[in-house]
Amino acid sequence: MNLTIQRGSHQIGGSCIELATDSRRIILDAGLPLVDAAREPFDQRSVRGKSVEELIQEGAVPNVPGLFTNGPKVDAILLSHSHLDHAGLLHLTQSDIPIYASSGTSKMMLAGAVFGRQQELDRNRHREIVSRQPFEVGEFRITPYAVDHSSFGSLAFLIEGAGKRILYSGDLRRHGRKPGMVRDLMADVGNLEIDVLLMEGTHFGGNRSTGKTEYELEEDIVELVKSAPGLVLACFSPIDVDRLVTYYRSAQRTGRTFVADAYAAFVMHLAAGEAAIPKPNRNAGIRVYFNRHFEQRNITSLKDRFEEDRITLEEIVAQPDKHLMVFRPSMRELDFDGVLPRKSRCLYSYWKGYLERADWVELQQHLKAIDGDFIPAHTSGHIYVQDIINFVNAVGPQSVIPIHTFEPEQYKQHFPNVRVLEDGETFDLLK
Repeated sequence: MNLTIQRGSHQIGGSCIELATDSRRIILDAGLPLVDAAREPFDQRSVRGKSVEELIQEGAVPNVPGLFTNGPKVDAILLSHSHLDHAGLLHLTQSDIPIYASSGTSKMMLAGAVFGRQQELDRNRHREIVSRQPFEVGEFRITPYAVDHSSFGSLAFLIEGAGKRILYSGDLRRHGRKPGMVRDLMADVGNLEIDVLLMEGTHFGGNRSTGKTEYELEEDIVELVKSAPGLVLACFSPIDVDRLVTYYRSAQRTGRTFVADAYAAFVMHLAAGEAAIPKPNRNAGIRVYFNRHFEQRNITSLKDRFEEDRITLEEIVAQPDKHLMVFRPSMRELDFDGVLPRKSRCLYSYWKGYLERADWVELQQHLKAIDGDFIPAHTSGHIYVQDIINFVNAVGPQSVIPIHTFEPEQYKQHFPNVRVLEDGETFDLLK
């Protein structure tokens, strides 16, 4: 059995890993780069309209014969979650390769396709899998495990074959709303002999040994909403259902109406059957705002679905201190005609690297001009360093292979059995 990190051994995002025997090949994730060579945010629009060959030449797509181009057969793609740095190249892979993913991941990709110009998971290729229910691909026996991450429906994978066990962490954390997921994973594999642990290490090198939990963040946001004199604007990714719940609960606890845009409302509608989250309706303290971008697209089916619980901008502006509103920078011009209500408070729940973009800079300047404020309110979707150490020690693998990190060498400071691979380097598990 051979393991090859096709991409992701020395970078965060762009993950693509191959496991192969003499007769079978499986791929773990097929993601776009998250950052470029200078560690600046990768422009995801740069891949549009280009051929696979051009993208391979530019380095946006790893050169994996049989996956993106003709070559030896790939039997399966295992998708850990819907974020573009793991799923963003799926639509460029060979169309006959089945994609194994959770229903939650499929739903979040559908939401991203409807609202974010992303790609929906191909229904003809999707094979729905369920946490802790094993399935087989040839001689590979694969067990998915639900994990807590900032994308709903995320999975880790235990892969058994040729007498070896490989555990792929995917992206996960222990400080979200569902820490029991990782505890269950650790309990299940802790008594097994794990030959290789492919372990994400986003926070190695970033001075993030530990940090806030999602529950602690909720307490912070509640206080920020309580003290806000006017409209509270919540900026976050709706597919982060944990964060969506945090803002919804904060609105409930402070007596405000939670105003979801159509994107957030659609995610709530999709996730409600699988998570402890209400469907968007006024009886649950939720109203749905049709922003102008959504109105312009005229998606009749969704308009009809949310019409009864719709709220107008006039209602919000008439009582700004009674609402907590899902917001994105483009709405300032499109919906508020360039001027937000005075003393608006914007709570920012994204990666800090995006703050250098012009739209966020302009929004912060505008808020100052109207006596408002802009406050980061975030906790990471990725596992902290101390939790990585605890996780690895609980799993007790023969070898730890870094993935999804800029600092693979730092693993050696904490574990004696680290094997750092280069992109494209093959590791023979049977030697």
